Amino acid sequence: MGKPIRQHLQAGFTLVELLIVVIILAILAAIVIPQFSSSTTDAKESALDANLAAMRNAIELYRVQHTNGIYPGAVATSAGAACGAPAAKGTGAINTAQAWIDSMIMYSDAAGNTCTVGDAAVYKFGPYVRGKVPADPITGKGSLPAEIVVTTTGVPIAPGAATGGWATDTKSGQVVMNSNALDSKGKAYSTH
Repeated sequence: MGKPIRQHLQAGFTLVELLIVVIILAILAAIVIPQFSSSTTDAKESALDANLAAMRNAIELYRVQHTNGIYPGAVATSAGAACGAPAAKGTGAINTAQAWIDSMIMYSDAAGNTCTVGDAAVYKFGPYVRGKVPADPITGKGSLPAEIVVTTTGVPIAPGAATGGWATDTKSGQVVMNSNALDSKGKAYSTH
């Protein structure tokens, strides 16, 4: 008698089965990837709102602590008592972006003069923003003087272009993103 012949079947996937799996993965990817791109936009817009809230709070604290309720940038930041070495005074002229930045990131006296080092007697206020003014998270602009527009009208700021950075008014204390571009909800960034 002969031995029974056993057939050895190799386990594996057919080409059709592999194609079906690849098609299913492609469909899932097409559904999921747009979700991630919109979450990036949502995160940037949330960061914009958080930066604006922090700067607006800092601006109001500055106004409360300084003589005559002045806002950042409304006075030249280079006057006032001398700073002790190695400290340096601010360099901003009245109603300029540099004066606004100096007012936000440096120590100041009651009149708004600034110094890089604080003390308990003269330069006892601030800094209101640590390190540097944050850039707007949408365009990445706003931490340099050239990227900040300063007005002195006291009327609401309405940017005419999608420039990016910040726009501020030294009479009203308002700060907005300097852009008339629309966010993901169809609202101008300057209205955040």
